[in-house]
Amino acid sequence: MAHLLGIDIGTSGTKVLVCDEAGVVRATAMAPHVISTPRPGWSEQSPEDWWIASCAATRQVLRKAKIKSSEISGIGLSGQMHGSVFLGTDINALRPALLWNDQRTYAECVEIEALAGGRERLIDLVANPALTGFTAPKILWVRKHEPRIWAKVKRILLPKDYIRFRMTGEYATEVSDASGTLLLDVVHRRWSDELLGLLSI
Repeated sequence: MAHLLGIDIGTSGTKVLVCDEAGVVRATAMAPHVISTPRPGWSEQSPEDWWIASCAATRQVLRKAKIKSSEISGIGLSGQMHGSVFLGTDINALRPALLWNDQRTYAECVEIEALAGGRERLIDLVANPALTGFTAPKILWVRKHEPRIWAKVKRILLPKDYIRFRMTGEYATEVSDASGTLLLDVVHRRWSDELLGLLSI
């Protein structure tokens, strides 16, 4: 019988479950990861910790369910939104991920609204105001405060998309996570070339 695997990269840990084709949950497991707060208002995690936790919880759940990995016919991913993983040319993150609850980007939010032509114009472009947890202000923060790291950045992924990349080698996202980047034209479901241009991204 084929089974389905669900992986949820949460803030405090990665949860994994396996269910059969009828949707009956056969087993669950969780592996924790640590949040780092190097300064007040900062919140970071190591993307490698998510990967280690995903692998560990998957092994646990397969063992509990007494099934082989070859019996998994599909994998679904979910996870904490808005985290920013900065990648260079390989699988290793260039710095710890900035999480959804990281508050260091207030000045960048003000800057984004100004560059967009005001709060209302920004909302017209991407259907969201600038919030500190979103990806766009984090990009501006890294570019401004960590220029050596920014010079090496080739791709930016969200937490669950980083795990997908580690599993498949593919860089991808979907509309729900993309809508929290502050870079997606939510109404038309495409990247906002106008805002990307205004922010020089």
